[in-house]
Amino acid sequence: MGLFRKVISVRPNQIGYLYHKNKFRQRLNPGVYKFFDFYREIDCLTLPTVSQIITVVNQEVLTKDNISLRISYLVEYLIQDSDIFVSKFNLFSDKSSLWLTNISIIAESENLIRNFTQVYLRETIAQNESQQINHQRKEILSLIPEALQHKLAEYGIVIQNLIVKDIGFLKIIKQLFAQQLETKIRAKLDLENARTTVATARTLKNAAELMSNHDNIKFMQFMETITKIAAQGKHTFVIGDLSNDKIK
Repeated sequence: MGLFRKVISVRPNQIGYLYHKNKFRQRLNPGVYKFFDFYREIDCLTLPTVSQIITVVNQEVLTKDNISLRISYLVEYLIQDSDIFVSKFNLFSDKSSLWLTNISIIAESENLIRNFTQVYLRETIAQNESQQINHQRKEILSLIPEALQHKLAEYGIVIQNLIVKDIGFLKIIKQLFAQQLETKIRAKLDLENARTTVATARTLKNAAELMSNHDNIKFMQFMETITKIAAQGKHTFVIGDLSNDKIK
């Protein structure tokens, strides 16, 4: 009897769809199931019930200012309605292996997701100039359009996240961006140097005005001069008006 027994395993975070004579019979939750299958007429399709991530690489697009670039991004999706999902794809196209059948359906659905997201991406990039994309790469796919969600909902799929992984510009464009950044840095340094020079000149001007008008500073300058002269030999200094009775 064991030769005619069909063992079906539905793993955690999966859901199974049981078919008998190519007709849907029931949904299977995670577990191990055994069915009598003398004529080998039972098939089972398993689908993930948790989020999946795919990577779309090196998609060539044009910006609003006709700059060509390559972009890679991540798509996190979920099969939200598995009943709709199984109704949209060709099930059991490869009867030689159930494992290959599951892989084929997931690959087909992910190819569908790639195509739809690429169309949206091209439309989004075409509305922005290259400099905006270079500085705002995190915001490019931050909002998932309702049109894209609505289209994928027809297949029982919902997009949970779109994340830009990498943006690649042509070599000459990279050089232009680097030159632009260097120019900005130099201009900022020149501005800081000019501000420092102006502040220094203002300080020196204020100090000169203070020294020229303050009596105490004049006296200190005078005493400093006398001290320097006295240090070179014996001298007699007369301070004050010679007409006065007392001479200091």
